[in-house]
Amino acid sequence: MPEGDTVWRTANTLRDALDGKVLTVCDVRVPRYATVDFSGHRVQAVHSVGKHLAVEVAHHVIHSHLKMEGAWHVYRPGTRWRRPAYQARIVLATDDRVAVGFELGVVEILDTLEEAVGYLGPDLLGPCWDAALAVANLAADPSRPIGLALLDQRNLAGLGNVYRNEICFVRGVDPRTPVREVDLAPMVDLSYRSIVANKDRNARTFTGDLRAGRHFWVYGRDGKPCRRCGTAVRFGLLGDDPTEERQIYWCPRCQPPVGVTAAQ
Repeated sequence: MPEGDTVWRTANTLRDALDGKVLTVCDVRVPRYATVDFSGHRVQAVHSVGKHLAVEVAHHVIHSHLKMEGAWHVYRPGTRWRRPAYQARIVLATDDRVAVGFELGVVEILDTLEEAVGYLGPDLLGPCWDAALAVANLAADPSRPIGLALLDQRNLAGLGNVYRNEICFVRGVDPRTPVREVDLAPMVDLSYRSIVANKDRNARTFTGDLRAGRHFWVYGRDGKPCRRCGTAVRFGLLGDDPTEERQIYWCPRCQPPVGVTAAQ
């Protein structure tokens, strides 16, 4: 699933294409909203909140979420689309641009964006980022594994699985460690600094090395030697229940388990 930095860049691309311009086409290919047509209305704003995208037009909000397969593309009129038309869930066009949302996990028309994102914690890339609130949110469930707490968008919005694994490694914390055993303020600070550093990069890096195959400390490197100590990187699954498990990667030497039970 695209993480907050990817969605932030997508919002910038859509903003350049749509913000302040009059829509000439508004084709919402979702049955519930098939009759919605904002053609002739000027786009008032385009922005992201965590992993959510919003296009404000005609005093409504077109809310979308990429989920796993979604993407927004922007084309010049008449340009061939890079994905098949049957995957398009919404088309928004102006005189000089065509924005197409392909395979979006969510497309809905709302009166306010708050309806979609009101539950979110502070947005790491938002104008009102609040580190203290993020720390308090994480601390509210002390027995939860930190690797799950960091992914919970109610605590802080924008982190995904890559960030979760890399941040835990840099902080020397096993992702299965209970929140109560973690120094949360530095963890939140690193989360913020990492996503801000990567927000303008098409290929994010956590090691500081931009060469191919050198971007990550542990993510996707199961069985390979740790870049710090040479110990084989471990792989596992972590989730609140079996249907929500996602991959975790860690170095058992650089990230010693603290308070990790056998069940985890």
